Amino acid sequence: MTACLKSLVTVLVLASGLAGCGGGEPPPADASPSAAKPPTNRIAIPPTVRSNLGMTFAEVQRRQVEQTTRIPGAFELLPKARREYRLSLPGTVQMEVDQFDQVSPGDLLYRIRSPRWPELQHEIIEAEQDIQSAVATIAVARARQDESEVQRRVLQERLSSLVEAGVRNAAIEADLAGLEAATPRLRAEVQQAETVLENARRARAHAVHRASAATGIPEAELLAETSGSPAYRGIDLIDVRASEAGVVESLGVTDGGYAEPPTLAISTVQPEQVRLRGVAMQGDLPRIGSAPTGRIVSADRSEGGVEAAVTLGLEADPAHRTIAVLGTPDTYHAWMRPGVSAFLELAGEGSAPPALAIPRAAVVQDGLARVFFRRDPADPNSVIRVEADLGTDDGRWVVVNSGVALGDEVVLGGAYELNLASQTGGLRQKGGHFHADGTFHAEDH
Repeated sequence: MTACLKSLVTVLVLASGLAGCGGGEPPPADASPSAAKPPTNRIAIPPTVRSNLGMTFAEVQRRQVEQTTRIPGAFELLPKARREYRLSLPGTVQMEVDQFDQVSPGDLLYRIRSPRWPELQHEIIEAEQDIQSAVATIAVARARQDESEVQRRVLQERLSSLVEAGVRNAAIEADLAGLEAATPRLRAEVQQAETVLENARRARAHAVHRASAATGIPEAELLAETSGSPAYRGIDLIDVRASEAGVVESLGVTDGGYAEPPTLAISTVQPEQVRLRGVAMQGDLPRIGSAPTGRIVSADRSEGGVEAAVTLGLEADPAHRTIAVLGTPDTYHAWMRPGVSAFLELAGEGSAPPALAIPRAAVVQDGLARVFFRRDPADPNSVIRVEADLGTDDGRWVVVNSGVALGDEVVLGGAYELNLASQTGGLRQKGGHFHADGTFHAEDH
């Protein structure tokens, strides 16, 4: 396959040498070797060539490569990232959001028309009626008590006047004694009426609490005055609103369908609350057991990664001799989604300091040498072929001892094709350029 591709590139080079570089015209008579351009290791890569080769670039980074343990894993939602909204009343559900909609606290999710709601309303109304009745009973009992007290004082004054006159009146004495005997009963009637009032108030508070729990509407809002009456009396459809921000994950009830509690109506998730769950071998525990932090890097991207807090799973798998390792990123990125593969990198104790490194995939084999292509900092439309002076290699990143600086870019995607296209008949050219048709021409043609 490689030989065929090299032959095809050679044919393109020869054809373009005839058609694209002067049509085979002889050089001017005054041309001399001294006037020719000196050999160079630079290769022009205009935008068309970068597009045709699918060329991508990776930045040179300072990374911990030596004695680094890389644990494969995948992202998952944190346990508290998901929020469920379940029916607390039976009824017909009217959905107000769709799957994958973004919601904020207070947004309307769905409405319920429940036959149970009028019963809860009636419980509150009955309790309020009992309160009004108890208040009236207390008023009557206290009025009787006050009336008895007035009569007792009047009879007491008349009896005192008769005693001063030396006269006794048995009827007045009997009436006074009867009033005094009735006083405890009248007090008990007042206390009984007050007890009834207290019970009615507790019943109303309980009914309001049940209504609030069933609807999710705060008690203060249910009792707020609206057009001269409590708000709960005017509620026909029960509105269920989002309690926190998130994305609608699923709809558990068909729009317009009837469901019983505790059916799941809607579930939402906070996609930024994720963690990486990796699987490490138990033999690596001595190296990773004391690492409080690590770095999460994508399996498909060349970015430097994100710092993460590391936690070991509570239980290991004795059959496979593995243990779960969890990494919670400090910052969220759009590519961190549940199910996406990534690596958790943990630096071992006593490891060497971070060094300049490039992705291992950016290094290609050219005969007996290994090379990479560094983007010219002064000209983004050209690259410099560099024979690699490599150090420690962990399989994904490799230390570069010379030839690059922090922040430089190297060719990642398309590096193999670029190296192959810059060869002719198996001999590497010192430098050259690409034509619009994608063919490569050496500088000395």
